[in-house]
Amino acid sequence: MDETVAEFIKRIFLKIPMTNIMTILKAWDFLSESQLQTVNFRQRKEPLAQELVLLCEEKCASLNDAALLDIIYTQVHRHQKLWDVFKMNKGRGEDIDLFDIEQFKSSFTKILRRALKNVTVSFRGAEENAVWIRIAWGTHHTKPNQYKATYVVYYPQTPYVFMSLSRLKRNIPLLDQALMIASKHHQIVKMDLRSRYLDSLKAIVFKQYNQFFETHNSTAPLQETSLWLDTNMDLRVIHENKIEKERVQRVTRETFGDCPQPRLEFAQYKLETKFKSNLNGGILADREEPLRCMIKFSSPHLLEALKSLAPAGIADAPLSPLLTCIPNKGMNYFKIKDK
Repeated sequence: MDETVAEFIKRIFLKIPMTNIMTILKAWDFLSESQLQTVNFRQRKEPLAQELVLLCEEKCASLNDAALLDIIYTQVHRHQKLWDVFKMNKGRGEDIDLFDIEQFKSSFTKILRRALKNVTVSFRGAEENAVWIRIAWGTHHTKPNQYKATYVVYYPQTPYVFMSLSRLKRNIPLLDQALMIASKHHQIVKMDLRSRYLDSLKAIVFKQYNQFFETHNSTAPLQETSLWLDTNMDLRVIHENKIEKERVQRVTRETFGDCPQPRLEFAQYKLETKFKSNLNGGILADREEPLRCMIKFSSPHLLEALKSLAPAGIADAPLSPLLTCIPNKGMNYFKIKDK
């Protein structure tokens, strides 16, 4: 086994958490069950990784085997990547073709290698017929850098592609071209949608969530909650508070639904507007260029945080459509300009 391949495999083993290492090894299916039984998985990670590398050397692991291991690791730890969403379009009147995975792989690889001599391309299937693609980029004069690979997740028979954020921006047009031709589309457009949570991005673009509250029976009584109330409090105030609380809960359900929200970490709004004032003159009023600013909402779970604002009394219900439209529009980057 080549020294560079051995080092690459060792680095993958070292970054796998001990709790996941057996799961990933079994999914890789490169080392046999009898080989794995000889390994002491209770030792420290460094000697464990070295022992696993020696077993890989016995089986003469190739770069393709190492790349497959890296894909499996990325599939399990997909939240460590930042994912962009792309949408492809067919020509007007064109039907969706039957998907041939082998033809797709062959066409995709040929297009990349025709334009770039040194490139490593690997594939692996996943749930819901998703095709995971790993591309390690080189140049005409340098070998592919296996430590800065780009990962692509394509769902056949759909126009959507999910791509890990790549530092090598110069290769994105070539990658887009290969995806379009191999999947028989004519255009690919980057959507204003990004997150670390690939499953949530998929739920948004495939509408696999219940954002709009269509099936809930709004006439059903809300559950009562026990409140410590002052016995001398005006009963009219209690009644008014109860009505308002029910209204907020109803509006929140109608806006977000009862199901858990897709997980996004931020929403960004760029504003461009001319200064408007009833007063004549002034430095800002004479300014021809629009005023520009950016507002960013961040949270470990932004949509659930927005959903909780009105019930918590932090914001009025309903919230602004600019905040509640995120899943429906499939965007968390917005540009707001004057009409």
